[in-house]
Amino acid sequence: MCRGMIGKKIGMTGLFAPDGRYVPVTVIQTGPCVVTQVKTETTDGYNALQLGFGEKKAARVNKPLTGHFAKSGDKKFWILREFNVENPAEYQVGQAITVDLFKIGDRVDVMGTTKGRGFAGVMKRHGFSGGRKTHGSHCVRIPGSIGTSAWPSRVTKGKKMPGRYGFAAQTKKNVEIVDIRPDENILLLKGTIPGSKAGWVKINKIKAKAKK
Repeated sequence: MCRGMIGKKIGMTGLFAPDGRYVPVTVIQTGPCVVTQVKTETTDGYNALQLGFGEKKAARVNKPLTGHFAKSGDKKFWILREFNVENPAEYQVGQAITVDLFKIGDRVDVMGTTKGRGFAGVMKRHGFSGGRKTHGSHCVRIPGSIGTSAWPSRVTKGKKMPGRYGFAAQTKKNVEIVDIRPDENILLLKGTIPGSKAGWVKINKIKAKAKK
């Protein structure tokens, strides 16, 4: 069985649980995803499905990808992702994977790309407290000394410095599926999910742990 799907973050809202609790949820448009390639141990060294999601205009697709997508049908896709599968023989190129793959109460890992914040200083990027603001100090938001004296006379690797903040892959684990809307291809996931609105996400089902 395929272990996951590709989705698109729509935004956030909330639901009232049967016991009256207000539950914040993230709305994810999930599928239908189309199988664009079936990979097997014989041909590729591992078993997996390559799924495509997000229909794209043909004019925006280059020739190599046009030929690749032609094997699975007439549609072109914005994003391709691979998902492990135990028995690839159960699937064929062009097959659609729908939100029926999931059930309410399932737990999933969701990987997205965090919001890009641009170039940021150490206070915003790393949470530095900053320097004092009194007695004529001019070192309020700067990182301060970064040297290592006479030895080794260089900046240590991994030093927290100003730089690009955000726009990095991030995975939120063990997220509960609160509700499913099959007619709209919608998943409602409990809590927040990394990324901005209209951002692509990869959803992987968590294998159920065996009870002791």
